[in-house]
Amino acid sequence: MPLEMNQNVFITCAITGSGDTTKKSDKVPITPAEIAVAAVDAAKAGAAVVHCHVRDPNTGAPSRDPALFREVTDRIRSADIDMVLNLTAGMGGDLVLSGVETPLPPQADGTDMAGASERLAHIADCLPEICTLDCGTMNFGHGDYIMINSPAMLREMATKMKSLGVKPEIEAFDTGHLWFAKQLVEDGIIEGPALAQLCMGIAWGAPDDLNTFMAMVNNVPKDWVFSAFSIGRNAAAYPAAAILAGGNIRVGLEDIFICHAAFLRPTPSLWSGRQRSPPPWERH
Repeated sequence: MPLEMNQNVFITCAITGSGDTTKKSDKVPITPAEIAVAAVDAAKAGAAVVHCHVRDPNTGAPSRDPALFREVTDRIRSADIDMVLNLTAGMGGDLVLSGVETPLPPQADGTDMAGASERLAHIADCLPEICTLDCGTMNFGHGDYIMINSPAMLREMATKMKSLGVKPEIEAFDTGHLWFAKQLVEDGIIEGPALAQLCMGIAWGAPDDLNTFMAMVNNVPKDWVFSAFSIGRNAAAYPAAAILAGGNIRVGLEDIFICHAAFLRPTPSLWSGRQRSPPPWERH
């Protein structure tokens, strides 16, 4: 797609994530109440979209308990502020093999594999405006965790999202993920205008150098709406890169504490007076 600076930017704030970030900062929200308060505060500071995971309130560990998502959703919706809710649907595809000589059975610690309906149970219950669709399988991070999303699983999940009336946010961690997402659109499983999130800098997906970022941007169809982010130290630089490349931005504690980085404060005054409706992906 041709480069043109985006003059109509919307902000997504990723509130807490599922990474092991709670040990790096006491600012990472854990309980449903903390996550909801952080989401509302982010919207008041200028975010149009809040992207939410949930955590076990007692341990801080990532969770996909539908009851926790329901509590977060109810708390956010009861707040007197207009925001678009984006719930993760990425969990339930986690695989850690046992070893290089005996990979099976997989390790119980770290493996969480679930079917499409179970992975989307909280989406069917909460009916957010958006939920994520991680459009590929990859070695994820510096351990031996593999993010598993088979073509059949993604087709089924995208079909279920469509039937629920929930818009998928295509999470692309490499160019091949965009390639598959374009096929889902071509097949009519995802309706346009497609919404994509370019996830940069996560090992071992697309590195966050500008050449790779532009390769990702150039693989986004012209009629799609995209955002982009990087992690850790580079989370502070990518809002500018994304806007200059014609996209929107994502910030939040899910990303900046993935590796050691300074705390990034929002700047509410820069984004005051934005339009709240129609939904941000339809404003272009």
